[in-house]
Amino acid sequence: MMRRVPFVLSAVVLVLIAAAIVAWPRAEQVPARSPEAWAASPRNIARGAYLARAGDCAACHTARGGVAYAGGRAIDTPFGRLTAPNITPDLDTGIGAWSADDFWNALHNGVGRDGRLLYPAFPYPNYTKVTRDDADALYAYLRSLPPARQPKQPHLLRFPYDSQAALAAWRLLYFKPGVFESQPARGTDWNRGAYLVEGLGHCAACHSPRNRLGASAAGLAGGLMPAQGWYAPALASRDPHLAQLLQSGVSPSAAVAGPMAEVVRQSLQHLSAQDISAMRAYLHSLPVKPEAPRPAPFASDAVLKLGGAIYARHCADCHGKDGRGALDAAGAPAYPPLAGNTTVTLRDPVNAIRIVLNGGFAPATAGNPRPYGMPPYSPVLSDDEVAAVLSYVRASWGNGARAVRPAEVNAYRAVPLD
Repeated sequence: MMRRVPFVLSAVVLVLIAAAIVAWPRAEQVPARSPEAWAASPRNIARGAYLARAGDCAACHTARGGVAYAGGRAIDTPFGRLTAPNITPDLDTGIGAWSADDFWNALHNGVGRDGRLLYPAFPYPNYTKVTRDDADALYAYLRSLPPARQPKQPHLLRFPYDSQAALAAWRLLYFKPGVFESQPARGTDWNRGAYLVEGLGHCAACHSPRNRLGASAAGLAGGLMPAQGWYAPALASRDPHLAQLLQSGVSPSAAVAGPMAEVVRQSLQHLSAQDISAMRAYLHSLPVKPEAPRPAPFASDAVLKLGGAIYARHCADCHGKDGRGALDAAGAPAYPPLAGNTTVTLRDPVNAIRIVLNGGFAPATAGNPRPYGMPPYSPVLSDDEVAAVLSYVRASWGNGARAVRPAEVNAYRAVPLD
């Protein structure tokens, strides 16, 4: 048996090489309208800055406390760690030597200036839908930034995920370049919303389930972000307050937390009301798939009694004895309701667990300039107590979600916030 191992490994390598030869990308090119499309004009730069906000480019390409867009932020995946590159116009370590065509090729085809295939942690499966005009405006904006010298850090991926051959095989299975195709019958708002959600906003990167090879499934049905330890819920929604939630981070029915709070703070709050409305129109048009009947709560009476006592002591003053939340003095949402709250009642209770352990903090936005927050209870409550209070909340006020196990709480107690 031991002698077969080198043979099997050699066969795997040969298969990957063959796949690479077949799948190596034939770059799909769309020429710029003219050099003026990516010229450093005030109009192009302003438009590119807006698009960079819409795409939340700074989120990955800025290290904590680092220079904006200079790269260095680590991105953990199930296959290892990648580090986002410098996209300031530094000649040696950034994109200063890149042409507008090079930039388009990376965005649309997932291929770097040196011809190497890019990893889809850079979401080119979504960015491929971005128009050439928008790509050129983004290029003009990034070229206008102060150059920052920051060499690229090497990726730390396991074999065979660290090979270009394996990446080419993945692309053969899961990636096809193609610009967004509008559907005129759907109207202007719907098409703009679809373009932002499916393309530049790359919402599917988090809000779609992924298979074992990291490929995103069709649709926005929600999925676990395994390396980050958060669940990104399905985006199909009939929530009448959805636009308010996207732009301010809070609404009468919910509040965002975790990675989504960063998205709202850095990206969505800066979009125009018209674009937010378009995103809402698109998300409202998606079919809402009814969940299968939830299992009946199976927490014991003793657990529910303990959870109720903890809720009364630590939670009721803000979220209300009836779980309906509270408004501030101006009538704006302060503490989100827990009754009927989808974050509370998700099948996988990971988000609720993390909020109780680490605190829940809505983003500071123009629409919510003084956000209310929830303190972390990890130093105060044991795993059994967190499980009990969440089981109580998930079983109360008509929520009817299953109980939380102490082992589930423990699994996320040591997970870092970033």
